[in-house]
Amino acid sequence: MADTCILFMARTTRFYEFVCTLTQPLGVEVSLATPDSPTAAHDFDLLVLDADGIRNDRIEQIVKWLDDRGGIPMLVIADEESLPTLHLPAHSRSDFISSGASEVELEVRARRLLGDEDAFAVDDVLHIDNLVINLATYQVYLDDEPVDLTLMEYSLLSFLATHPNRAYSREVLLHRVWGFEYCGGTRTVDVHIRRIRSKVGPQIAAHITTVRGVGYLFKE
Repeated sequence: MADTCILFMARTTRFYEFVCTLTQPLGVEVSLATPDSPTAAHDFDLLVLDADGIRNDRIEQIVKWLDDRGGIPMLVIADEESLPTLHLPAHSRSDFISSGASEVELEVRARRLLGDEDAFAVDDVLHIDNLVINLATYQVYLDDEPVDLTLMEYSLLSFLATHPNRAYSREVLLHRVWGFEYCGGTRTVDVHIRRIRSKVGPQIAAHITTVRGVGYLFKE
């Protein structure tokens, strides 16, 4: 059994495989529980909560439950449309990612909450020519000036940039960036790629390559 354990709490298993990607890089064990039956079979070091369908007052109850267990930290996965109303108690050791976050972002934030900031601090910030992507703060800078990206534009750019030199189909990008249950068409990917290219300038846009008949690739 791994020394470090993560409890994934959700009403569905839509992000279970996503959270399980932490198993290898962090050397952790991932267990599953529901918000209505949170009791874990053993102690855990981090709670990852899928906030879909869970009210803020229930989240506050979960935070109190974590406090009673010694102040266990919590990472919340929230859908983009729910972010404006998401409330995390200020006193809690908590953070959040959007449901379209990449595996790298998940790992960065999980490491930080587990107290392993120094081991991953360098990779928090990506430098690509004159572009900087800060995975810890969701900020993008071009020539030291902030780039105004929507959350999904940022998520798509950061996913491609953290998985360079590999072609992804539009269907895979919808699955990995928009989420497991996204029902929109693949044209959404093309629209977001076009907007990203227009915002990051021609030098960075040249890194985002269209692979005919497949999808898109980010060249290092």
